[in-house]
Amino acid sequence: MYEDAPRPEPGPGEVLVAVKAAAITAQELSWPETWTHSSDEAAPDRTPIIPAHEFSGVVAATGARVRDAAVGDSVYGLLPFTGDGAAAEFLTVPADLVAAKPSTVDHDHAAALPLAALGALQALVDHADLLTGQQVLVQGGAGGVGSYVVQLAADLGAHVTATSAAADLEFVMDLGAERVFDYKHDRFEDHVSDVDVVVDLVGGATQKRSWPVLKPGGVLVSLASPPDQREADGHGVRGVYFIVEPDAAELRSIADLVDRGQLAPIVDRVLPLTDTRAGFQALDQHGRRGKIVIHVAD
Repeated sequence: MYEDAPRPEPGPGEVLVAVKAAAITAQELSWPETWTHSSDEAAPDRTPIIPAHEFSGVVAATGARVRDAAVGDSVYGLLPFTGDGAAAEFLTVPADLVAAKPSTVDHDHAAALPLAALGALQALVDHADLLTGQQVLVQGGAGGVGSYVVQLAADLGAHVTATSAAADLEFVMDLGAERVFDYKHDRFEDHVSDVDVVVDLVGGATQKRSWPVLKPGGVLVSLASPPDQREADGHGVRGVYFIVEPDAAELRSIADLVDRGQLAPIVDRVLPLTDTRAGFQALDQHGRRGKIVIHVAD
């Protein structure tokens, strides 16, 4: 259900954003941070909550000591996970977490970027130290994050292989992958070897089967589940698990890539705010490509 909430007021160092669009993420309603002020499931809850941590909108007011944002600026960003989200008409956010929205796309498409594109960028650059010419395997290349990993890895000059459903093979190739394998009918390990970087967006058995395809010194970066460090040590590689962090500087880099035509927002569907519940239900449907976006206001 949804209900009226008081309009928030920006505190020192914060901006008030009139939300135009927000994006929702699979499993976010199961995160402890969604319901509490920490990642500790035993922490007191803060219900009722506002979901959706990615947003695009217009600055409606600024708090004290804000210098780099002004009323009327079109901005986008990723909200901290331990606070309320963006599926509302207004939100407050630290000014140093927002960035100018890409100018070449609308708010609905800009809202599809922050968490997913930051996750892709942080996986490839911050954690994998990807180099031009390296081999990358993306497990789950058609998903909300995977579609950006494929694009960014190709843009960084890597040779990209990905797995996806059969219906998505051509879609992932168009994103920049050189090879794509149907995860249901093709054993990727029969075709792939000496990989420098595996980006795991699936977890489970897929993650376990990914270790042998890495070359010594390679790295498996997962956003799905923490890698088994004994497996990593046994194969002479690194295993990294991380949670995406808000980063305005990286959002500015992402916006620049979008505006230069090197990165395309991937939107599966756009729903009105009143259909947010249906949006969360659709997250579990097979065949989804990219993000589900909640259109809040014109």
